[in-house]
Amino acid sequence: SGQIPLAQLADLTLSTAPPSIHDENGALAGFVFVDVAGRDIGSYVSEAKRTIDDHVSLPPGYHLEWAGQFEYLQRAASRLKLVVPFTLLIVFILLYLNTGSGVETMIILLAVPFSAVGAIWLLYLLGYNTSIAVWVGLIALLGVDAETGVFMLLYLNLAFDERRRRGAMRSWEDLKAAIIEGAVQRLRPKVMTVGVMFMGLLPIMWSHGTGADVMKRIAAPMVGGIFTSFVMELLVYPAIYAIWRRRHLEPFPSAASPAAQ
Repeated sequence: SGQIPLAQLADLTLSTAPPSIHDENGALAGFVFVDVAGRDIGSYVSEAKRTIDDHVSLPPGYHLEWAGQFEYLQRAASRLKLVVPFTLLIVFILLYLNTGSGVETMIILLAVPFSAVGAIWLLYLLGYNTSIAVWVGLIALLGVDAETGVFMLLYLNLAFDERRRRGAMRSWEDLKAAIIEGAVQRLRPKVMTVGVMFMGLLPIMWSHGTGADVMKRIAAPMVGGIFTSFVMELLVYPAIYAIWRRRHLEPFPSAASPAAQ
């Protein structure tokens, strides 16, 4: 019934230890939390991986895994590998159902690489890296390009069909006149469309409030892509349309053969 001091039963020492034991996939794990500010997670992790590979040698049985927001980013990137091609397929099908022509559909989709040039250049100039927000902006840009391309082709077709209906589509000069007429009719609506989009997107590029970093990366590819798409539709579309429609010119009727004597 007497009291026994604990020191007689064990050697007691004080040491620092984790308040809890963590495991990941059944293995003991230690977490290092990093707060990334002022840059995107993807580029930070890429640079951190290179630094660790160059300066850190892990003992046998140890390994590193990047989790948290970077893990979510990787999962989203894997989904985008399916979403982006599927979106392109849907846009192609809708355009084909609207135009009824595979050639016209491909002409409209030619705006995609031209708009991508402007989007990528603006992202480069602003120092933005590829992220989920950037891909969302690119997908939205694809829809805008398809919409404006349909209207440009519509005006060109209307001018072409009207001249052919009047029998005034027999030479290369007639075709050029029809294309100029259709493109000029499309100029004002195109300028108004691009102007309204810029008025809505540019304030986002100058914002500094909560969520501005994400919204800027959505708006940036749209701003750059809309600009180059605007130039492309006014300069390249008519040229491609002229090459395609040249084979639809109606030849002049041949002169009647002289009557037999």
